[in-house]
Amino acid sequence: MTDDDLLRYSRHILLNEIGVEGQQRIMDAQVLIIGAGGLGSPVALYLGSAGVGHITVVDHDTVDMTNLQRQVAHTVASVGSPKVHSIQAAIAQLNPGVKVTPIQQRADAVLLDQLVAQADVVLDCCDNFATRHAINVACVAHQKPLVSGAAIRFDGQVSVYDARDALSPCYACVFPPEATFEETRCATMGVFAPLVGIIGTLQAAEALKLISGAGRPLTGRLLMLDGRAMEFTEVRISRHALCPVCGNPALEPVLP
Repeated sequence: MTDDDLLRYSRHILLNEIGVEGQQRIMDAQVLIIGAGGLGSPVALYLGSAGVGHITVVDHDTVDMTNLQRQVAHTVASVGSPKVHSIQAAIAQLNPGVKVTPIQQRADAVLLDQLVAQADVVLDCCDNFATRHAINVACVAHQKPLVSGAAIRFDGQVSVYDARDALSPCYACVFPPEATFEETRCATMGVFAPLVGIIGTLQAAEALKLISGAGRPLTGRLLMLDGRAMEFTEVRISRHALCPVCGNPALEPVLP
């Protein structure tokens, strides 16, 4: 750690729960972010500013004018550009020492199997159940902690699914892949702009805690936010014995 690093990250280093050792773990970490929109923006900015050594961002989309209401990593100048390149530029402005790998591609099972294996922590910032389940399968297969967030209208939620913990559920335990959920998208349902910032910031906090070893992660707990009343509700969640992904540890999860 250089003198510049000690100065830049001094407020983390002053925290007993992080210190020099925890900050070094952050600087040595490799993080995978799936989704470069409303949730991915604050996640990427906070992980970049905190000094995560290598951030890989996956998103196939380009910046649209309607994104600017909430996707704070993007600007008017980046409209029409790939979101992953826009986020790469935003992180470089904050912390040029962070390596960012932009991947403008849909996060399919093959790509996820490759990228999740390389990551220390995976953050699900996407907006559809099919991708969420594919991310979860890859995380269980490679025993990687997953920080999952979601936000729509005025409602948000965040949790940590850690396959390394024998008691931790996976995403499929809580949201079974065979269940029918209504796909809700911002384009049709709307979303309160600060909500994605709140949930994304919580995701970044959980990722940094997992990497540094600080505090207690949200493993086994689903934190839900009602933005209308600004009320948080915590629900305890547990591993499902019959979960098709993690329920039987003797069986290898099958990639979709």
